Formats: sequence, C-alpha cells, structure tokens
Amino acid sequence: MTTARRTRSRMSTAAAALAAAGGLLLATAAPASAEVKSTCGTYICVATAYQGRDYVQDITVTTRDGLPGTLRAFVGDYRESKANVSRARFVVNREIRAYPRLAVCGGLDRGGRVIENHCVMIP
Repeated sequence: MTTARRTRSRMSTAAAALAAAGGLLLATAAPASAEVKSTCGTYICVATAYQGRDYVQDITVTTRDGLPGTLRAFVGDYRESKANVSRARFVVNREIRAYPRLAVCGGLDRGGRVIENHCVMIP
C-alpha cells in the first residue's frame, strides 16, 4: 500500500514539474504576432524581433567571421554593448516611435575602433 502511495506521489510531483516547465516556456516564448527581420553587412548580421512598427522585442548581432569583438545594439535611445563575444542577444522589449520607419542597428568594435554599424529598417 505504501509503495502505491509513493508511486502516485512521485508521478504527481513529476506532472507538476512538467506543467511548471511548460508554463515557463509559454511565458518566455515570443508572441505569435512577432515578426523577425534580418540583414547582413560586411562584418556583422543584425536580426530583430518586433511587433507592428513601434515595439522592438530583441536585437541579435552576430559577427560573420566568428571572431570576437564588442557588439553593440541600438534603436532610438537604447544603447547597450557586450564585449569579447561573436554573438549577442539584446532584450529590448520597448515601444519606440519613429516615423516613417524605425532603424534597429547593431555595431562591431575591435581594438578600440568601430568596424561596422549596420541597420535593419522596420517598415
């Protein structure tokens, strides 16, 4: 009898853990209405997830050669950098108004020099 209770208890604990993990995945997943747009320059690629014209969810900047540098992302007054990486995701989650189009940009610095700034235009 106690073995059956332990088994039921373990099964309900496992089910609760799976339900919590599934709920966490749903809470962090991008909404179905999010669009992704990307473009590449000579040294970097910039991708952004956005909703409509004004709401930027995130910006991903990747070096094309795989070598590290200081990657930056900026849109409007948002500015952040991550040093010594070849790929970085910047979570913005902000509404930014710019008409007629919004420029979501990434940049690469190496050795204290700006190597490239590249932008994705959101219609």
